[in-house]
Amino acid sequence: MKIVIPNEYQDMVDKLSCFDLIRHHEVVRYREPAASFDQLVERLADADVVVAVRERVEFSRALLEKLPKLRLLALVGRNASTIDFAAATSLGIPVSHGKSNSAAAPAELTLALIVAARRNIALEAERMKRGEWPCTLSHRLRGSTLGIFGLGAIGTLVAEAGRGMGMRVLTLGRDKTAAAARAAGYDVAASKAELFETADVLSLHVRLTPETRGIVGPDDLARMKPTALIVNTSRAELIAPGALVAALKNGRPGYAAVDVYEEEPVVDGDHPLLKMPNALCTPHLGWAEWDNFELYFRECFEQIVAFEHGREMRLINPQVKARA
Repeated sequence: MKIVIPNEYQDMVDKLSCFDLIRHHEVVRYREPAASFDQLVERLADADVVVAVRERVEFSRALLEKLPKLRLLALVGRNASTIDFAAATSLGIPVSHGKSNSAAAPAELTLALIVAARRNIALEAERMKRGEWPCTLSHRLRGSTLGIFGLGAIGTLVAEAGRGMGMRVLTLGRDKTAAAARAAGYDVAASKAELFETADVLSLHVRLTPETRGIVGPDDLARMKPTALIVNTSRAELIAPGALVAALKNGRPGYAAVDVYEEEPVVDGDHPLLKMPNALCTPHLGWAEWDNFELYFRECFEQIVAFEHGREMRLINPQVKARA
């Protein structure tokens, strides 16, 4: 079979031990995104299997209709908003998916961004390389308030680490979240306004749904302290378009650390946050570590093996009538 893996940014999948599951096939990997829709079609046109790495490619009906040889779309992860599942089903394309939800990697990156941003690590490290004197004073974590907006699996790990560093943990979420927070000994904000006004560090861990899209607006950000840091390793769309850049320019909050963007990948440094001295940006690294890749890609490749041998698969569209 011909297996195509588009947008494999890290260019490391063939170094994973799980790659041995599909190494005997013709595997074509592309690191950089296609420059156009036509180039994307050209790259995928002869594929029997396409590996959908998270949400890096928009698998629209228009694209899927251009791929008559495609017999399996194998998703890395459990779900993706970028796949037209109805189109895949009507075209006879099974879509397999993973089963795991590993919170450790994104939680660790969140903590790394909090420490790096509060202690000005990236800025001062670069100044030192240039032979310049240090120019900042940092903000201590111990004794400050860590706001957790959404106490799910990732938010829980971040909260635990924050408490371990001596931070007061203040949470906000649904009724179930509030009960879990109180059981863990955390404070629960009475309102979103209280959370944003009180937090010295505010970390977003709300799941993106139609209801939560834009849940953080200009008024929320304007409530934050001029010394506060907002961290977003979840989804860029949780914040209203343009609101974060405007808020940072206005000085409330004073700082941001961001790993997610409305349009990814960010290429050629073309994003307004990258031009702001009070923003620390990373290129969606939340899930990108060895153990996580081994877990997610192994589950994906195991589905390809099951497809190869005609075994039962884990499908998002089990009702599909697969192509011959």
